[in-house]
Amino acid sequence: MDGIQGTQLIGEGAPVSGAAPDGCVRALIDAVGSLRPGTDSAGLIDQLRVLEDLKSAVAGLQARIAVAFDAVQRSAEADLGVPADEQGRGVAAQIALARREAPARGSRLHGLAKALVTEMPHTLAALDAGRLSEWRATLIVKETACLSAEDRCAVDEELAADTGAFDGAGDKAIISAARAAAYRRDPRTVTQRASHAATERCVSLRPAPDTMTYLTALLPVAQGVAVHAALSRHADTLRNDGGDARSRGQIMADALVERTTGTPAGIAGVEVQVVMTDRTLFQGDSEPARLPGYGIVPAAWARNLLAGNPGSSEEPGQAGQRRAGPDQAEQRQPGDRDFKVWLRRLFTAPGTGDLLAADSRSRLFPPGLRRFIQVRDDTCRTPYCDAPIRHFDHILPWYQGGITSLDNGAGLCEACNYTKELAGWTAQTGATRPGTRHMFEIRTPTGHSYRSTAPPLPGAHVNGDPSVLAAHYFGDVFHRRHRPELRQPA
Repeated sequence: MDGIQGTQLIGEGAPVSGAAPDGCVRALIDAVGSLRPGTDSAGLIDQLRVLEDLKSAVAGLQARIAVAFDAVQRSAEADLGVPADEQGRGVAAQIALARREAPARGSRLHGLAKALVTEMPHTLAALDAGRLSEWRATLIVKETACLSAEDRCAVDEELAADTGAFDGAGDKAIISAARAAAYRRDPRTVTQRASHAATERCVSLRPAPDTMTYLTALLPVAQGVAVHAALSRHADTLRNDGGDARSRGQIMADALVERTTGTPAGIAGVEVQVVMTDRTLFQGDSEPARLPGYGIVPAAWARNLLAGNPGSSEEPGQAGQRRAGPDQAEQRQPGDRDFKVWLRRLFTAPGTGDLLAADSRSRLFPPGLRRFIQVRDDTCRTPYCDAPIRHFDHILPWYQGGITSLDNGAGLCEACNYTKELAGWTAQTGATRPGTRHMFEIRTPTGHSYRSTAPPLPGAHVNGDPSVLAAHYFGDVFHRRHRPELRQPA
């Protein structure tokens, strides 16, 4: 990348500088790499078990290393005069990058490490010995998080995970044991924690396979049970009285959508963006599209969404041909829905998917440029973080002479943007060369560098004449009933 000197970039998101791994660690990696599967069934199972023990022991060592790194960082910052309440603010983010994890996961790993090393020696010893996995150690730490350090140590001693107390126990058994021990130690705090949990109620969305999604609500138990009971009664009524052909689960899901959005289709004046190539939209090409906030979707599904028939597996026009004869082509059928579709052309270089740059003299990114960055970056550009974009950030800060441009802009989540502004963190970029996707480099206070590369747009792998620009389209889908005068013919 132009403008980045003195560092060799090795792999997307990979650390590219810093001290080499310790010799014994490298020898261990080489030894594991040289292992080959055995030839008998018993030997293969033994290998699996030993490697699982090794993973647990490595997790225990990583916890100790994380705590040691935290102490070194805080000491260095104290020497520089950083206030005590601001020391260590970027530690979790650096741990996340080193472990190839999202920043939010890095915070949990940092908290786990501190709890194990400073307050829960028995659980840490069980991890070292392979009696607990990192996940199950996390469960014990999580269930004792509300306790004081003294009470947490007492619970750790009571559970004595290093003696084999949890051999053969599943996740639920471990959670129950830790929760019961915590309650016996400090019932008042555990009760207060349960009361506080109601303030953390929320609704989240995450992708599921086959153009589906998981809509999850974290609710107080009474409210959650009430919602599920209401949907269950509705489904039972339709199936028992009306002979509805849908399954019980389908009726409950459809009722949830209709009661929340006010329409059976679930789309009522809400923008749903789809990014696809012109070939996919107009020529029936099979190149997948991208739904921001979800990910890759099949080409036919995207065309059906823009045609107002989401969820169908048929191409636009096929359903209409099946429903109506030659003299009935214009007749509307029950359940048909009107949509209006806005198309915005985005021109990209064939084979790379690199969007055209657009400069601005404004301090803040204007709406058009923010839209470009949103499409190009899709999610937070920090390596391993796939959180939604919340901030449009200057890679080279404005106060350091950074301009408001597509090359100098990046979409970041709120936490990553704040972390990037901490002392010792820097980022730099140069003009993106033709034939490459947008890249910039993040450097942490320890001198480790990580490369961030924009994800490819649909069709980016297609080779073509570099002198020709390939068109992509935004499809902004709304329910037509809100603006019928803007309706466009299919």
